[in-house]
Amino acid sequence: MNRIGIIAMLIWSLIIGAACAFTIEKPLPDAQQELRAKALFHEIRCVVCQSESVADSPADIAADIRRMIREQVAKGASDSDIKASLVSHYGDYILMKPPLNNATFLLWFGPALVLVTAFFVAMRFFRRSRRIRS
Repeated sequence: MNRIGIIAMLIWSLIIGAACAFTIEKPLPDAQQELRAKALFHEIRCVVCQSESVADSPADIAADIRRMIREQVAKGASDSDIKASLVSHYGDYILMKPPLNNATFLLWFGPALVLVTAFFVAMRFFRRSRRIRS
């Protein structure tokens, strides 16, 4: 391989290495604070993935939220203050367990309502089909 090729590969590996260094998240120096932050990561939903917590999500916005949570924990903010800040920015849906209120009523009871409705529709369908056969 010629010198230009080797130099190009070295430059490319430096660029890739620098990009990887920026994506690695640095834990908090205090172990108790890091544990608290990680517990919060599991209580916050990724706004891109929507079915994963920010602890499990590889999305960039999840990394930003994790970074913000770590900053707030390091500053001494309480868990409820951090959650309130996220809710004010993203809405109740950001919480893995959103509060029960008018805005989240369907989120909590929607699946049960769909199931009950499907049950009654199925019952009516089968009763009607029995009458037709008779």
